[in-house]
Amino acid sequence: MADIKNFDLIIIGGGLVGVSLAVALSDQNLKIGIVEEFEKEDLKRSSYDDKAIALAFGTRRIFEGMQIWENIMQDVEPIHSIHVSDKGNFGFTHIDARDENVPALGYVTSANELGKCLLSKLKNCKDIEIVAPAKVTDVNSNAESVEVSLDKNGKECKLSAPLAIAADGGKSFVREALCIPTKKKEYKQTAIVANLTPSKNHKNVAYERFTKNGPLALLPMKENKCAMVWIVKDKDVEEVMLKDDQQFIDSFQDKFGFRLGRFLKVGKRTNYPLSLLRVKKSIGDRIVIIGNAAHTLHPVAGQGFNLGIRDVSALVDVILQRKEGGLDIGSKIVLERDEKMRHV
Repeated sequence: MADIKNFDLIIIGGGLVGVSLAVALSDQNLKIGIVEEFEKEDLKRSSYDDKAIALAFGTRRIFEGMQIWENIMQDVEPIHSIHVSDKGNFGFTHIDARDENVPALGYVTSANELGKCLLSKLKNCKDIEIVAPAKVTDVNSNAESVEVSLDKNGKECKLSAPLAIAADGGKSFVREALCIPTKKKEYKQTAIVANLTPSKNHKNVAYERFTKNGPLALLPMKENKCAMVWIVKDKDVEEVMLKDDQQFIDSFQDKFGFRLGRFLKVGKRTNYPLSLLRVKKSIGDRIVIIGNAAHTLHPVAGQGFNLGIRDVSALVDVILQRKEGGLDIGSKIVLERDEKMRHV
């Protein structure tokens, strides 16, 4: 029989959302375990790749509260305004940070750079233990705790805590194992992402453009690069991906236009099939589902990671309030309150 290691909180998934939660709860006299399928220092996994992430102003506030914004801000580019247009139709919509009385409407960085900042902070958190590489094989709850069974390098291992948080992504093992019902919609579209270099200065403007074949977006990045999200129908993905760089640039230019002049260079292209997923209930017995495990959205909206950080913020507030009162952080009352806060 496998030995059981006890924690105050188990976080399943060491991606951006899971690590953000751990960092936010560090130094609060909680023994936290992070279960991660990959090696501790591996930044090659999908959640830490080079794809761009748009951080909302509210996300900046949360990171400021976690005392890591000063580190993150070195690698972000602010969005001062947003330009929205519809190809073939006259006029456009313009949103400016000055009109909203904020320094920026959002900030753009890469998952890789954000991950480095979070993992650097994590290294100094003595109350957090990373259990990796380890794969979750089973999750069971009782009146007092939740038990997580792991395959760690071929050996069985068990962890126990009053509360477990599933932040294990869109293909969440925990969500499926608990048979949590979901609402899912296949868009029959794929997002192609890459970095583009325009001939004109982007001037910290983000662009969202709608076309008959699907929307596209350009986000300002450092060194006058732009992060591109180009939505194409599934049937057209192979054709677009097989184009050489100049053919690809020309095709995108035709869809976007010349507001940024001619595009001079395109970086590595990656594609992601799109679907909408939302859990009908984000809590189980002593378990909470957060991040992409609970909801995945269309990438042009740019809110996927921000919703995950909102989950983190609401959950931290509820856990710390209960802990300060000497109460059970994994009780049904706590979890239902957290779910209500996250859906306001």
